[in-house]
Amino acid sequence: MGVATAKKINIRPLEDRIVVEPFEAEERTAGGIVLPDSAREKPMMGKVIAVGPGKLMEKSGERATMSVRVGDTVLYGKYSGTEIELNGDDVVILRESDVLAVRD
Repeated sequence: MGVATAKKINIRPLEDRIVVEPFEAEERTAGGIVLPDSAREKPMMGKVIAVGPGKLMEKSGERATMSVRVGDTVLYGKYSGTEIELNGDDVVILRESDVLAVRD
């Protein structure tokens, strides 16, 4: 089983980690007020761009099946994962257990 990727990235997540490209923060409120960068809330939703092979199970020695796939839109905790810049894009690397839901 290999590592799945959606777009050309030079990073390979290990174990049960995934790489997520967060969606842009909203620039306006529902009432139409334009928000400055400092007031925008960090997005907690993004598109999965890479998935690791799955966690190695201690007893059986086999890999656990990942619940998320490349291309899925996921919701994750506000302070989950590690934010990095990759090829000029901001991405978040987090464990599969940090994913709260997958959007249909």
